[in-house]
Amino acid sequence: MKLTFFSLLIVTPVFLILGCNDGSKPNPQAPATAQGQLVKSVEQQGQQSIWTTGTIHAKESAVISSQVSERIRQVLVQAGDRVHSGQLLVVLDDAALRSALNQASAAGEAVEKQQMAGRTDASLAASTLARYQMLKDQKSVSPQEFDEVEKRSEAAQLRLESLAAQSEAAKAEVAATRTQLSYTQIRAPFNGIVTARTADPGTLASPGVPLLQIDRDGPLQLNTMVDESLISTIRQGMKIPVKIDGVGHSEMTGTVAQIIPEADPASRSFQVKLDLSAQRGLRAGTYGTAAFQGGTRAMISVPHSAVVMRGSLACVYAIDTGGLAQLRYVTLGNQHGEQIEVLSGLGDGETLVNNPGDRDLAGKRIEAQP
Repeated sequence: MKLTFFSLLIVTPVFLILGCNDGSKPNPQAPATAQGQLVKSVEQQGQQSIWTTGTIHAKESAVISSQVSERIRQVLVQAGDRVHSGQLLVVLDDAALRSALNQASAAGEAVEKQQMAGRTDASLAASTLARYQMLKDQKSVSPQEFDEVEKRSEAAQLRLESLAAQSEAAKAEVAATRTQLSYTQIRAPFNGIVTARTADPGTLASPGVPLLQIDRDGPLQLNTMVDESLISTIRQGMKIPVKIDGVGHSEMTGTVAQIIPEADPASRSFQVKLDLSAQRGLRAGTYGTAAFQGGTRAMISVPHSAVVMRGSLACVYAIDTGGLAQLRYVTLGNQHGEQIEVLSGLGDGETLVNNPGDRDLAGKRIEAQP
């Protein structure tokens, strides 16, 4: 009886265990569903846009420098100041030039006095010659005496002519010194804004060394460098899409105003200047980009509305072979209207969720909406 009782105790759990394990597996949970509009990626031939960088400049600007070598006494403007034509900008030390002007004026006055004396001498010599001419005609003077009087008259006239030349030279010296003196006051050449100041009082101003830069009021230009492979396709007057960071992300249009014919030997690129229309917030010195058209090439494009941003990364929800949405990171190119180019991450004919918004659709089955 004892053996039977213990046998039952051992066998009973075995049957209980075997009875609980029927060999069946639990069914996996079905994926969640969400509704969404579906679109396709499309491969097509498109115009290649090549973006170049550049800087906004005034259409006209002036680098202000001194025309004489003198110490700077005052700089009356700062970068960012608006100035009007003729406004005094920089004052140089003029003591040396004023001294030179005084010397030149004194020398001119001395020559004038010498001229007065010379005219008197010449007049007296001419009168004496006239009297001796009468005496000669009357044969009352010897030829030698007449010749001496005649030569003295000619010498007086020549001296007078020499003094006249010296007087003209003295006047020219005074005028030149006055001009040099005027250069010690540097004035604005036109209405505009000071964009750079590179000198302070006490600095020695020398010809050709920049002191200020002034951009003229009026139209602005984007100056950019274009590769030599594109320059043959660019013509004056062409309209080029432009983006200016300081004005926002909306595109504006620039007009090709000038193509510098000489290439930069280091980069083998040409400078192109684009006229920009007046726009609020557009300032000289701002960074910008321009889109020049290259050749055509195959590209994958999708509606811009299918792209979502996860931080700084662009993504799309692509439908996999099982019909589920998967978040896929893509590299974007240029936008063409409502379509945007996908450089990597998608192929032709893939199904995407349009306007996913902030929803997390990864792993969900998408029911197509009309």
